[in-house]
Amino acid sequence: MAQMKHAVFDARIDAKLPDLKGDIDISAIGLLADIRLSLHFDLLEVESDWRDFEKEADCTAFQNFDWLSIWYRHIGTRERVKPAIVVGRHNGSIIFILPLAFTARTGLRRVAWLGGSLCNYNAPLLARGFSKIVRPAQFVRLWGEIQQLLRSNVRHDLIDLEKIPATVGAQANPMLALQVTPHANDSYVTHLTGNWDEFYQSKRSSSWRKTDAKKRRRLAKYGDIQFATAVDRADIERTIDALIEEKKSSYASLGVANMFEWPGYRDFFLDVASDPRRHSLVHVSSIKVGSTIVAASFGLTMHGTYDYLLAGYTNGEMEVCSPGSIHLQELMRYFTERGFKIFDFNIGDEPYKHEWCDAEVKLYDQLSPATLLGLLAATAIRAVRRLKRSLKRSRFIWPVIRRARSIFGSLAS
Repeated sequence: MAQMKHAVFDARIDAKLPDLKGDIDISAIGLLADIRLSLHFDLLEVESDWRDFEKEADCTAFQNFDWLSIWYRHIGTRERVKPAIVVGRHNGSIIFILPLAFTARTGLRRVAWLGGSLCNYNAPLLARGFSKIVRPAQFVRLWGEIQQLLRSNVRHDLIDLEKIPATVGAQANPMLALQVTPHANDSYVTHLTGNWDEFYQSKRSSSWRKTDAKKRRRLAKYGDIQFATAVDRADIERTIDALIEEKKSSYASLGVANMFEWPGYRDFFLDVASDPRRHSLVHVSSIKVGSTIVAASFGLTMHGTYDYLLAGYTNGEMEVCSPGSIHLQELMRYFTERGFKIFDFNIGDEPYKHEWCDAEVKLYDQLSPATLLGLLAATAIRAVRRLKRSLKRSRFIWPVIRRARSIFGSLAS
């Protein structure tokens, strides 16, 4: 077994995080003699291997190296997050990458997912044959080795991993072999089948399609309707800024914080979208009436799946024409025509998702205490999340909460 290099550091809330470099190797003792784990604190060390691995690995767009590294550059560094990337190799080849990070807030030191709240699906990147190499019971033992590796090198109270999907690509997610609890929200997807007309007719009744057509005619009275994919930087910036402005009013009406007011968030979305090298990952689009953007979206594309991440629409006089709905339909048409198989509405319980989705994606959380403080925190966190999920599942209580939040948000804006 390779000698382990220790890089233990204390990251109290008021401490400056050291600039850790290098990796720490440890053999997965008692599992398979030829599985080796390494822990990396520097994204540049794993960039080349990660980029090669993600091309064929089972993963989501949220585990893409560009997405996470640019998030870290603009947001993670500001929030004093430190990467802690676990790489597993079998016979010298990478079989998984676990994109973790260290953060210290409110006096609690956590290991969490790299990417924070901007990742709607959190999971390891898995080699296509991972489930044949590591069975669920073996992964539980491997997880024990990962915990030991983290404890030996990253002083923390709690491992807190949220929004874990049940599957990763075509494989069962090995994380579900651990003790997990249901996340407060689920996600919704629809499978794009046939051509657009066939798909559209399968999802919308005749009367509904007539209503859609009436709204389009009404919107067309204001000018020519164009669905546009933003390509050059100027158009991308204009579209993203229009989306941010649209989201500002919707966040206020929902009574939730506007993330675009936080440092680094606009810069992150603009950076990840504007580089031509990332056009295969990021899709920015809009509906224009004449030259005016009346609806816009920001999404991710990977392995035949489109992730509908952010969308907004004007709340002016054209709002009654449902420009957001028209934009959504044009997006689904666009990706159907390009052979995409899945349109993923992502996390959240907005009513319109139920009109289109044909599958619900269950998400889970995993908590692993490392200290007494972590154990106490995990107990409280589980209770709060259990209550939150219960409220969101109530057909009577949750609509009242949403309405009250919307009223207070409108008053505060």
